[in-house]
Amino acid sequence: MEYAFLGGPGSGATLRLDYRAFAYAGKFVVGAPGKAALRTPDGSPAVPEWEPDEPLPPTVEASEFDDDVVAAVSFSPDRTDPDCCRLRYVTVHVARRGEGLGPRLIDRTVSRLATDGYDRVKIAVNNPFAYAALSKCGFAYTGETTGIAELVLERPAAEPAAVSGSAGGSETAGDRYRDGLRAFRDGDRDLDPVEREFVAARLGEREE
Repeated sequence: MEYAFLGGPGSGATLRLDYRAFAYAGKFVVGAPGKAALRTPDGSPAVPEWEPDEPLPPTVEASEFDDDVVAAVSFSPDRTDPDCCRLRYVTVHVARRGEGLGPRLIDRTVSRLATDGYDRVKIAVNNPFAYAALSKCGFAYTGETTGIAELVLERPAAEPAAVSGSAGGSETAGDRYRDGLRAFRDGDRDLDPVEREFVAARLGEREE
């Protein structure tokens, strides 16, 4: 796979992703956000052996999809802070999840955004698995949540997030990471059993 920066915000770059393989596929046909992807260098199918669970409707042709893409991300400037860029949607082909492709794509994209002059990068996540993956990419929980129970993470564009002191004393990276896990555990959204087990294991708690 190779990294492809398809265009910055306002460039009109779009991707047509198979909705059966990619979450948020419909978000990538919108031209306003910037986009980047991991794709095959020669345009060949990224996952040729993949068989979808359902057929396409008669009005949709499989040839219309960008099938050389294995992972994609969209991004745009923060509406209130032009020095900050927000990663809007990150998606990995269903057959290639768990291989670290999402963090690889995000690392490359954040580096490009730093080159383009952004000071900081933010992303909102709605599940503890994405939270753990983004933490490995240098993002840290800000203590903020969105109106739909997402946790807001941030990092400087040029380097991983630094850990600052807190009112109660020195705050370690582990402390901040666990704060986010507790926010998922105690938040408004009910975690499913697998998510609860994941959070409990990383907090060192016994899941009843």
